[in-house]
Amino acid sequence: MITIVALHFLAAALAPVLVRHLQRRAFLLLALVPLGSFVWLLGPAEAAFDGDVRTEQVTWIPSIDVQIDLALTPLNALMALVVTGVGALVLAYCTWYFREGDREIWRFSAVLTAFAGSMLGLVVADNLYVLYVFWELTTVLSFLLIGHNPERKANRRAAMNALIVTTFGGLVMLGGLFVLGHEAGTARITEIVAGPPTGTATTVAVLLILVGAISKSALVPFHFWLPGAMAAPTPVSAYLHAAAMVKAGVFLVALLAPAFSDIPGWRPLLLVTGLVTMIIGGLRALRQHDIKLLLAYGTVSQLGFLIAVVGAGTQAAAFAGLALVLGHALFKSALFLVVGVIDRSTGTRDLRELTGLFRSLPVLFGAALLAAASMAGIPPLLGFTAKEAALAAFLDLGEDADLGVWGPLALVGLVVGSTLTVAYTARFMWGAFGVRTVTPPSVATPRAGLVAAPVVLAGLSLVAGFAGAPLTSRLMAYAGEFPSGAHAPLLTLWHGLTPALGLSVLAVTGGLLLWVARRRVSSAQGRLVDRLHVPEAEIVYHGVIRAVDRLSIEVTGRTQRGSLPVYLGIILLVLVVVPGITLVTTWQGVDVRGPDNLLQVAIVAVVVVAAILTVRSRRRLRAVLLLGVTGYGTALLFVAHGAPDLALTQVLVETFSIVTFVFVMRRLPPFFSDRPFTSARRIRVAIGCLTGLAVGGYALLAADARTASPVGYDFAGPAYDYGGGNNIVNITLVDIRVWDTFGEIAVLVVAATGVASLIFLLTDRATSHRESRRIRAAEDSGWLRGAGLIADRRRSVVFEIVARVVFPVLMVFSIYLMFAGHNLPGGGFAGGLIAGLALMVRYLAGGRAELDTAAPIDAGVVLGSGLVIAALSGAVPALIGFNAFQSGIFDIPVGPFGEVHLVTSLFFDIGVYLVVVGLALDVLRSLGGGIDKQGEDSGAVEAAPREVSVP
Repeated sequence: MITIVALHFLAAALAPVLVRHLQRRAFLLLALVPLGSFVWLLGPAEAAFDGDVRTEQVTWIPSIDVQIDLALTPLNALMALVVTGVGALVLAYCTWYFREGDREIWRFSAVLTAFAGSMLGLVVADNLYVLYVFWELTTVLSFLLIGHNPERKANRRAAMNALIVTTFGGLVMLGGLFVLGHEAGTARITEIVAGPPTGTATTVAVLLILVGAISKSALVPFHFWLPGAMAAPTPVSAYLHAAAMVKAGVFLVALLAPAFSDIPGWRPLLLVTGLVTMIIGGLRALRQHDIKLLLAYGTVSQLGFLIAVVGAGTQAAAFAGLALVLGHALFKSALFLVVGVIDRSTGTRDLRELTGLFRSLPVLFGAALLAAASMAGIPPLLGFTAKEAALAAFLDLGEDADLGVWGPLALVGLVVGSTLTVAYTARFMWGAFGVRTVTPPSVATPRAGLVAAPVVLAGLSLVAGFAGAPLTSRLMAYAGEFPSGAHAPLLTLWHGLTPALGLSVLAVTGGLLLWVARRRVSSAQGRLVDRLHVPEAEIVYHGVIRAVDRLSIEVTGRTQRGSLPVYLGIILLVLVVVPGITLVTTWQGVDVRGPDNLLQVAIVAVVVVAAILTVRSRRRLRAVLLLGVTGYGTALLFVAHGAPDLALTQVLVETFSIVTFVFVMRRLPPFFSDRPFTSARRIRVAIGCLTGLAVGGYALLAADARTASPVGYDFAGPAYDYGGGNNIVNITLVDIRVWDTFGEIAVLVVAATGVASLIFLLTDRATSHRESRRIRAAEDSGWLRGAGLIADRRRSVVFEIVARVVFPVLMVFSIYLMFAGHNLPGGGFAGGLIAGLALMVRYLAGGRAELDTAAPIDAGVVLGSGLVIAALSGAVPALIGFNAFQSGIFDIPVGPFGEVHLVTSLFFDIGVYLVVVGLALDVLRSLGGGIDKQGEDSGAVEAAPREVSVP
């Protein structure tokens, strides 16, 4: 199961390449993945129906005992067959649905295939958290599919509505999943259902989960997002909004029903919301002129029907609910695909403009007639046998579920909803294929491949209607988990003259009468809506969104005043006040050890004096240099405490920071503001002093509160045994706490991107073609090739000579530090900083042209390469059966030179090295060369006076 789910995502990754070479024919290849999954599932599914449940487990996050658990129970098996079978047909349908040369199908094909994999993973998941991961994947991917055409406002709006509503439900559900897993003591769904926990916490958890199911399946009050999602292409509507995603909520209810249908609130919530949704959706469908929108509201109605039946919690209702799920997936996906054919053949979906299509599209008409008959519950289709079973189940609902008078009321609601279903089904068929006195649209004969999918699905509805006996035994494999009821459920075309048959005849007759009197019914609906003044759900939703937007604007306008000192002051005051109260109330004195030697005292004195002089300095450059003194003093303290690695890194970071500050200050006034010392400035001074005192107090109290030995004491052994080196600091970074380091270098990549984006909008090319030619054409470039473009008065021959000599030495030293860091002070971070400083020397000596000569590569390429190498160093061990980022230690003999001690975490260090070099290059290009270019363009910096002839 894990393999077939993974194959979907692999196919999704390859889809853009396939589309590039095969265009829309790539869909046929992509359809083979769900088709192959469907064929493979037939065997395990049959075994599951016979009671042999297949399970798989793969360790996911061993440190917190989280596994990827999958299971193929009868319910999972049926849903998996629906997802893969319909998915294969829809993907094949896309081959003829999209027009040749459509430039967006590369993305659509990938997302739709990934969605099929996510939906398959969802329905076979046997772990609460794995289920949630796939649940949210379907939400995100459906957002991309609904917004397939982002240029259209309707698509963007519909995609956003669906995302917000289903994400809200998913977050509520997540809380319920956590509580349920905690109460059950396991995340395995099969174990939870077999031995369900009880109590108030469990009840609350299950009700929270039901909120997620209701929002996903578009029940009241969340029903409005589904009709809006019809802005998506028809294959999306047929798959996501008929057969797959909207069934996720129904599936979740069916999954939990055997264990929790008797908890307080379950039946009232699902029966009321389900039947109300069924009636509202049916009434709205009767007023639609767009046949796709008519089917959308019909889908809302049918989803309410499914939730009410599946959630009733009796054996007969569970049996009927699963039959309805299968029937609905077949007939509704077929009808949506029929609409796609009509749209492609006539160019319209307005039933007021369509006429006589049963003559021009006879095969399509036959498929639509079968699917519509199944939706309306007409024999001999599967929809009829399933609806008969549902009516029979609701006839006994009061007795089986002990609902009393609520049982008959639920039955009345079901019959009313079924009557509306017949009415809007007749409206669809007459509107799409009937004959009216309007000018018929021109009809293009559809290709056979476009009609094949709806024909197959409609034909399966007919075949399944006659397959009552084999379907009954398989559906009972799931329904048998419920206590036996008043009657044994059965799928058959003839039960005899039963009350269920009478109610079915009543629903069909009533629905046809409603359709015959459709004009008067529509007029009555309009008058009723006008009198009640009940706002539509969409209007209420958009009103809430606008209110939230307005509130956010008001709050932002009052709190975000655009003053950096105010923002920083508020942050620091919170830092002082909130933990400071605890500091004051718990302070009982601390044991403070004095200095170990006079060197520490001298260093601290220098740092303190430099800090005081920094805040008193009026010149910006002097303040930056004094601030650097505090940093170098900290590095000396590290040396005094025997931490050469930390000292080396601190010195390099401080040097790089100072030079970066100087770059920025070229565009700032040389002096700070000379405004008088106002009360506001006194407040800022006070906040700064309080913050310093508070942070010092926190450090003292936290250090004095230690009750256990530092964890670092235990690093020495693992550092050598598992990390293969003697430098505990570096091994900690690249092996023991490698996940933290990987997150930090990812942040560095984001920071580098932000620097370039905030300062300049650069393409980040090394040089433009013209400037490259200028460099090559320079006649007297001297020691540095790019320096020839700088004005002579700004050049320093001594500096150029030093840069030419020092640069290769620094680069070699940086690489040495990277390789030596596992056993000696150094590592990828320190080596990267040395390389960055080497590039900085080249830039300072020869300007931005010289920098581009020294590093003719995009900073983004270096950053990305480093991140990829670091990621691969973790992924490769995981792929070959080890833990992610696990180090391998190899002693490679090299003949007379002895042997090379190679630890694979070196490759992670190489990634760190490249990320730091890329960051340095990005900073130099944006804050250095970018500011130079800006100055030249504005005349603030004198351009090179030397004339270089460029042909």
